Amino acid sequence: MKEIYLDNAATTKMDNEVLADMYDKFKNVYGNASTLYGIGRQAHTILENSRDIIAKSINAQSDEIIFTSGGTESDNTAIMQTVEARKNLGNHIITTAIEHEAVLKPLEFLEKKGFRVTYLPVDEDGQISLDDLKDALDDETILVTIMTGNNEVGSHLPIHEIGELLKNHQAWFHTDAVQAYGLSDIDVKADHIDMLSTSAHKLNGPKMMGFLYKNDDINFPSFIKGGDQEDKRRAGTENIPAISGFATAVSLATPDLKQKLHDRYISFKNQIINQFNENNIEFEVNGSMSETNLQHVFNLWIKGVPTDLLQTNLDLDNIAVSSGSACTAGSIEPSHVLIAMYGKNSPRINQSIRVSFGKFTTMDDINKFIDSTIKIIKRIKK
Repeated sequence: MKEIYLDNAATTKMDNEVLADMYDKFKNVYGNASTLYGIGRQAHTILENSRDIIAKSINAQSDEIIFTSGGTESDNTAIMQTVEARKNLGNHIITTAIEHEAVLKPLEFLEKKGFRVTYLPVDEDGQISLDDLKDALDDETILVTIMTGNNEVGSHLPIHEIGELLKNHQAWFHTDAVQAYGLSDIDVKADHIDMLSTSAHKLNGPKMMGFLYKNDDINFPSFIKGGDQEDKRRAGTENIPAISGFATAVSLATPDLKQKLHDRYISFKNQIINQFNENNIEFEVNGSMSETNLQHVFNLWIKGVPTDLLQTNLDLDNIAVSSGSACTAGSIEPSHVLIAMYGKNSPRINQSIRVSFGKFTTMDDINKFIDSTIKIIKRIKK
């Protein structure tokens, strides 16, 4: 039985072109990019060419890209090193209630150290109020960290408006763009973004690879202590095959492809909605259907059907969906995103699934998911 993979917000299948590029580098470019002899210089050239490709994808300068092990390290670096560098200017940080754990956990740690953290609420569309942000800003605010797009419901936060609001404030602006990068257009200069985090495995690249964009005006020491790699900004020998693979994945995410995927994912959503309605399935969409949102993420409240029961039955049919963030999959706690949107007593909290599409998802996959889900729901309710 063919596996139907619909959890692309958790991770994506690596593209064959990425695999081929990485295999070539693993086999033929094994030098350390910090060495001065030929094979090292070859590795260094690939490193810098990859950096240039990635920088251009967000309208940054090459020397503003720091390669990391992924989104979690990039988020932690941006947050922890900002407060270390700016603690004499204030102790206030602003974020949202729907951030990824890679942002929330460092902030929880900092609260225990005496920092003040404001968690902006969201509405039922998963959106913040800019007025709430304005009200929260004060003379002690040193960092605003707000995600570009939410990984559970797909809401796209008002990044440009936030950047405009902060451009004349002392607070640095960091955005976790892990879920949005490669699918949404990002311009760090136009949006006045100071720091931005990404992860390669969300756009058909390798795991344990990402980057932190850091504006040239932002200065703080390496979060990881050790050697002088990445121009003394991130210690550790660079993973040239993974970096090159990341650059290949970014090169494949052309504007034309992003638009085609955007339209295709909307058609997937409409197909699911139409078929569920035709078969009298009681459901609601969690969040907004706005076309400005991340279209690959689709969160559904299946009324009266426990999440774990539906997910288990779909797994038995070889269909992979999730209940929320893969990074909290081992937790018994309900989704903090849905709680923030609907309240801790809402039945949605324990009756929702996240379906997320990727560039290898087909309409045939969607139809099989629909057929299986309808049968399972009717069987459970019967």
